[in-house]
Amino acid sequence: MFLTIDPVDAGLVASLARPGGNITGLTLTAGPDIYGKQLQLLKDAFPGTSRVAILLNPSTATYAHTLREIETAIHALRLERQVISVADPSDFNGAFASLAAAHVDAMLIPLDSMFYQHRARLADLALKSRLPAMWGLREHAEAGGLMAYSTDLGDLARRAATFVDKILKGAKPADLPVEQPTTFEQVINLKTAKTLGLTVPPPLLQRADQAIE
Repeated sequence: MFLTIDPVDAGLVASLARPGGNITGLTLTAGPDIYGKQLQLLKDAFPGTSRVAILLNPSTATYAHTLREIETAIHALRLERQVISVADPSDFNGAFASLAAAHVDAMLIPLDSMFYQHRARLADLALKSRLPAMWGLREHAEAGGLMAYSTDLGDLARRAATFVDKILKGAKPADLPVEQPTTFEQVINLKTAKTLGLTVPPPLLQRADQAIE
């Protein structure tokens, strides 16, 4: 595996250190640190940010886990948050319409398969909301989202192949610790920033792995 957010909560493994069954591999996220980084980048890019809307899908098994980790990061950065729950694509328009009453300065849209599937539509709605938004995968920025800071999926896939190699050579999955991501990428969509009338600070732009023109 290499696309699972929390294999322990999902019941796939007993623990990251000792999986204990027939499944091992890599996690998709590295705990609350990635949300802290995403939120810090939002603050760095837009210093006036103090209240952030969090778009979450309450129908997923990882909802409580994701919210818990985001709240850890929110608290550490002394931000306020407003959770916007979206369980179905039919809820997208209403969710974004509610942002005006939420009095938020920016948005965080974490990893979710539904959000990924509808990334172009969500990017368009975020643009119309006139709020800077941080996304959970680079593909969201490529679809028109403003910023993304995420795990490098290509690196995870290559590392997953090493697990296959070890198992084919006789290693037991139960004895192979689950590993977490170590390589991340930051993408900024300058076209979206221009449309929003936002200026990305040069130091942040220099650190980006990709700037989409």
